[in-house]
Amino acid sequence: MSATRGRSVLVVQNTPTAGPGRVGPWLRECGLRLEVVRAYAGEPLPGRLDRRALVVLGGGFLPYEDERAPWLPAVRRLVGQALRDSSPVLGICLGGQLLAHVAGGTVKGRHGEPEYGSTPIRLRAGARGDALFGELPAVTPAIERHVDAITELPPGAVWLADSERCPHQGFRVGERAWGLQFHPEATAAGIRDWDTGPLAAHGLDRDRLYARALADEPVSTAAWRAFTHRFAREIASKP
Repeated sequence: MSATRGRSVLVVQNTPTAGPGRVGPWLRECGLRLEVVRAYAGEPLPGRLDRRALVVLGGGFLPYEDERAPWLPAVRRLVGQALRDSSPVLGICLGGQLLAHVAGGTVKGRHGEPEYGSTPIRLRAGARGDALFGELPAVTPAIERHVDAITELPPGAVWLADSERCPHQGFRVGERAWGLQFHPEATAAGIRDWDTGPLAAHGLDRDRLYARALADEPVSTAAWRAFTHRFAREIASKP
């Protein structure tokens, strides 16, 4: 994908354990350069994107909990700039919630039923023709790990995907900003490091979650790699 050569993606990492994962290599496969800012460690965020695409990763807080994550106002400003400039955005988990919040939606803590482990992500009618979701199978597994949820999408957002327990798994704001509740960057191996305490509180067994995710991984890897390459294609199409 020669049109992406030399282009950069600003990746905002919000916790030590929630890095870009396999999405990083998939974007690099397309010739993109990643600038990972470890905001949780105090690394400064730029004031402007300056033609960069934006990826905002997950984290264990809400998009407006500035007292817990004092860099969030800077992230929200970058998301707002990207929306105004039609710069490509991919928000994952917290990142998707933050996109929804900035664009006028509603996010609530500990809302609905939590989701952990490999989960069937179902396309909705709005996904037809979408640049990222439109070529996915009707149902694709992806790893989940959340207790907070988007309860209302932003005005004018396109609702792209849901799951049995969580309505708002995927959406688009404008033409180039996508929010996800699930984790395309995560692999089954990461589940083995999850704290068993919170899982047990929800009646879940870590070994079973790992086995399910491992069984789903061949399908999920192929689908989310192609999905990420389509996001790179959107970056290439930005003037």
